[in-house]
Amino acid sequence: MLIKKYFLIFAFTVVAIIALLYGVSPQWFMQTFLDVSDYSLDIAHILRAVMGLYLALGLFWLYAAFNEFYRNFAVLTTMLFSGGLVSGRILSLFADGFPSGLLLLYVVMEFILIPVAYWVFKLPDE
Repeated sequence: MLIKKYFLIFAFTVVAIIALLYGVSPQWFMQTFLDVSDYSLDIAHILRAVMGLYLALGLFWLYAAFNEFYRNFAVLTTMLFSGGLVSGRILSLFADGFPSGLLLLYVVMEFILIPVAYWVFKLPDE
């Protein structure tokens, strides 16, 4: 059973893509996906910090995919990561209303990931 390993590689890949979309060119990301034309240096700073956080966690997941000792810890952090993100997004839905379609897609993806990660976490070690 290599499910945990492949799950962590998948989690790394998805988070790395999203992180790079956020941070490589925040202005392009905001204009293309969020329909925000008012570019702010502060928002670019936040998006690049988020990119760094996502890449740091993603690299830990990738490392843990190939290091059995950290594998369960890493799967647990995917649950915590998704749970924290989706909690904040749901709070924002109630407090602020509906965001762009891409951010709504993130809510769905993160919500689905929590029980999937829990299932993977509960699998016996390979």
